[in-house]
Amino acid sequence: QVQLVESGGDLVQPGGSLRLSCVTSGMIFRDYAMNWYRQAPGKEREWVASITTGSFRNYADSVKGRFTISRDNAKNTMYLQMNSLKPEDTAAYYCNVNHRIGVIWGQGTQVTVSS
Repeated sequence: QVQLVESGGDLVQPGGSLRLSCVTSGMIFRDYAMNWYRQAPGKEREWVASITTGSFRNYADSVKGRFTISRDNAKNTMYLQMNSLKPEDTAAYYCNVNHRIGVIWGQGTQVTVSS
């Protein structure tokens, strides 16, 4: 059974930093590209960043230069380092994989940016 478990969300002040983690199980992690998405209240879920099996990274324009996606294949874990956080970054953050058995989502972790 493929599972994704996010953690690291918190309440942080504008300008602050957080690191999110996505621990995977039940899959050969190194064989899959991974993604981060987010969903703010009342808005559609939006793509944030992706990392390929070769660690090529791609970012949404709204987070480029502030967020860094990474992966540790030895730990079956993906990360999202978020710096210079803004109130508009407030959302539930989800990790995602397009696995051969289907699209798998984690349960999400809440990030709130507020003073």
